[in-house]
Amino acid sequence: MAAIKALGIDHVVLRVTDVPRACAWYAAVLGCKIERVLPSLGLTQLRAGASLIDLVNVNGAAGKAGGAAAGRKRRNMDHFCVQIAEFSEPKIRAQLKRKGIVCGAVTSRYGAQGHGPSLYLTDPDGNTVELKGPPDTDQTEKIPDAIVRKRAAAR
Repeated sequence: MAAIKALGIDHVVLRVTDVPRACAWYAAVLGCKIERVLPSLGLTQLRAGASLIDLVNVNGAAGKAGGAAAGRKRRNMDHFCVQIAEFSEPKIRAQLKRKGIVCGAVTSRYGAQGHGPSLYLTDPDGNTVELKGPPDTDQTEKIPDAIVRKRAAAR
């Protein structure tokens, strides 16, 4: 039996320039709540369903190790994806519009649960956030050169 069995995303760590602003954004847009704060590290942990989004101040003890802050031409990661329970494009767009957030087009993309609707938006520090809905009923691969390995059944 393998010693490591991945179950899903536990947490992501984002280096940000303004932790309170980032906390407010993730609370207002994704409904995240602060779960734990470690001031000595400059770390704030937000609950996002079964996962955490950790925010570290780029000028704090933990954040300095990563160098300069992310920006339009510098990234700490490409993006991270938040699985959402329902995907109603009109409702999502309306909520984001009320908060002054512009998002990209809805496209079916592949994620941990298979193909399903998703869209991208950007947080105040330039991090790209993907919102991913439940899997589509049609899971046919549409990318011609995709190499697909059979997924193991969930246990």
